[in-house]
Amino acid sequence: MKKPVSRKEARARRHDRVRRKIWGTAERPRMAVMVSNRHLYVQFVDDEQGRTLAAVATPKGSRSPTVAQAQELGKKAAEAARAKGIATVVFDRGGYRYHGRVKAIADAAREAGLAF
Repeated sequence: MKKPVSRKEARARRHDRVRRKIWGTAERPRMAVMVSNRHLYVQFVDDEQGRTLAAVATPKGSRSPTVAQAQELGKKAAEAARAKGIATVVFDRGGYRYHGRVKAIADAAREAGLAF
């Protein structure tokens, strides 16, 4: 019989599965999305060197991020990436479903000029 797992452990397992297939380089970094109860975070990671090239997050005063805030964050992320000379990325959904806020971040980043 399988041992029941928490939501947090299940997300970590899904993220590990995704990370086995996705790898960021300096030319094409991994765009990693993290969702918490209060904030959304996006990082551009070069996995070869283990460095974060750029990062953005929702403002500190905000509470429980909405889809509209996710769209704004996607635009900010694309601007931050272009400022660092990043044009193409590999999208890492972080074990979350590609739905709602995660999808809104990705779509807004694409519209702002990032190639996935």
